[in-house]
Amino acid sequence: MSLGVTEGYAPLDLPNAGKPCQTYYKIFGDLKSCVTPLIGLHGGPGATMSYMLSLADLAEPSDGIPVVLYDQVGCGGSTLLPEKAGDVNFWTVQLFVDEFHSLMKHLEIKTYDVLGHSWGSMLGQEIAVRQPAGLRRLILSSGLASMKLWEEATRKLLETLAPDVVAKIRNHEAAGTFDSPEYAEAMNVYNKHFVCRLDPHPPEVIATFKALEDPTVYGTMEGPSEFTITGSLKTWDIIPRLFKIKVPILITNGAYDEAADSVIVPVWNVLPRVKWYTFPNSAHMAQWEERAKFMEVISGYLKLE
Repeated sequence: MSLGVTEGYAPLDLPNAGKPCQTYYKIFGDLKSCVTPLIGLHGGPGATMSYMLSLADLAEPSDGIPVVLYDQVGCGGSTLLPEKAGDVNFWTVQLFVDEFHSLMKHLEIKTYDVLGHSWGSMLGQEIAVRQPAGLRRLILSSGLASMKLWEEATRKLLETLAPDVVAKIRNHEAAGTFDSPEYAEAMNVYNKHFVCRLDPHPPEVIATFKALEDPTVYGTMEGPSEFTITGSLKTWDIIPRLFKIKVPILITNGAYDEAADSVIVPVWNVLPRVKWYTFPNSAHMAQWEERAKFMEVISGYLKLE
């Protein structure tokens, strides 16, 4: 039996964009089934749904969980807004929360589970603290609760790399030469250790790295790299608001993940209904690095009574 895939565009009302906007989405499986759909929120910001496409496995008949993925505005197949690069007043967390609910309304989805990966986990928590009626469960995949904790963890990981790699990264950061081929080569070493340990990287992951070369959203909200946070998310910290999350949560990360335990442990410490699974052979992309086990863990959690 072939898996049904639907794709389309949902209108997105962004008055400050200066032009009509839309969100590109893909649906795997049947939203009209009696199974609660899983909505995937990609990372970056600006990383596109490409590296999340493995989640379509959950929609196969063996699990039968409808999966909705979408490119957040500003990247991929959604409306691109390069003219808004650097505009921190435009690229806000609230913009992406609003886009999520706009898409749910367009697709007439009233009850849903959310899986947010990396920045997507931040967005997932921002959605959850607002206590929307439709949210049933939240999965924080390689996520974080505070950008300060993230910066501390990724800096610590950086120091474990070969001294020459660390020196190249430090030198180019000091000079601001983030477009240097040498810097890109050094960053590739970091990525192979702490982002995706598969060699070669899956094409879907390569496509996402390519998408992140566009600095419009990532550069504005994050900065030039995973450990040099200069964008508007630098002070992001949801820890004081975690108590507002009322739904059950599953935390996942990898043993070699740049999303180290320390960046997400506040969720575990604060909230009562939290489960945690660490993938022993993965970095930041367990959905590829341990694909079958990842789907088993996610499916098992979503099917809990």
